[in-house]
Amino acid sequence: MIARALLLATALIAASSAAAVAQTRDTFANRNVIAAPVLRATVQVSGDLVRIGDVIDNAGSAGQIAIYRAPDLGTTGSLPVAQVLNTLRAHQVIGVDTRDLKEISVTRLARTLEGKDIELQVARALERRNGLGDAANLSLTFDRDPGDVRLDAGFTGGLQPTIARYDNRNGRFDVTFEIANENGAAAKLRFTGTAIETVEAAVLARTIERNEIVKSSDVMVERRPKTEVGTDAAARDRAVGMQARRQLRAGQAIRTADLVKPDLVQRDQNVTLIYDAPGIYLTMRGKALDNGTEGDVVNVMNLQSKRTLSGTVVGRGQVSITPLPSRPAQTSDTTSSLGTTRPAPVAVAAVSPPVAPKAE
Repeated sequence: MIARALLLATALIAASSAAAVAQTRDTFANRNVIAAPVLRATVQVSGDLVRIGDVIDNAGSAGQIAIYRAPDLGTTGSLPVAQVLNTLRAHQVIGVDTRDLKEISVTRLARTLEGKDIELQVARALERRNGLGDAANLSLTFDRDPGDVRLDAGFTGGLQPTIARYDNRNGRFDVTFEIANENGAAAKLRFTGTAIETVEAAVLARTIERNEIVKSSDVMVERRPKTEVGTDAAARDRAVGMQARRQLRAGQAIRTADLVKPDLVQRDQNVTLIYDAPGIYLTMRGKALDNGTEGDVVNVMNLQSKRTLSGTVVGRGQVSITPLPSRPAQTSDTTSSLGTTRPAPVAVAAVSPPVAPKAE
């Protein structure tokens, strides 16, 4: 009985050992299959070095070993597979599955800051600094065209201005930004140049003579330096239809002071004289002795009476004559303010009948 039990136990142990050995062999086999290094066809790196772990899968402890310099930021290069294998063997990485590749491509990832975005950020940093206005009104000229700036892809932070200087005497600016990466480090970008504040101005497309009316086709809108236009810039819709006080050159920014309301009455022009009073409305022909726009008081001549009167310009070729203050009835004349005349009334004396003499 004892011998039989020992034989049974020995058989069980042998079977268990065989199963364990087989399981261990399968585990190592699986590990060898999983751990086999495999070459990648395309590689993307975010730094300036290419490491073993970038070019093959299952690199293990050798993954952090640097083997190549990365291409320039935002560019792609290629490596022959034979060269890669020789490099890997030098670091004891063998048995690489090349998947019949002839070369692999390596791309260096980058963050690109477009030139227009950089200009906008610089303008915002200078906004309302030392007398400057809104960022949208600033015109920047860089000492060196920033173009598109590329950074390592790890620099994901925003542009934070750390220095922003502006000298309003010469218009020079000096702005420095910092951009943080995921590790807490920061890249610095510095830009210098000239900033000018601009405003929208109505600009003449042709030369305008004195007293000429500005038409819609004569005016275009451009941005001009604020120092050139000043605070008196005329808006386009306010310039059209106005009259030039003096000759204005083509390309000149129009100022409000350059314009006046157009004359509705010209000197020596035939005009209509209007007398409008309660119950009376009279018109007569006259001649203007002055130029005048709406609301101006001008001298006119009544062509019928040849008298000179003063009136207010109320429309094109129309002058309103203000009624004179009322006078006593015996001398009042409702049309005298228009310069008309009529014979003065003749007073007639009443004669009493003769008185008969008394009889004595």
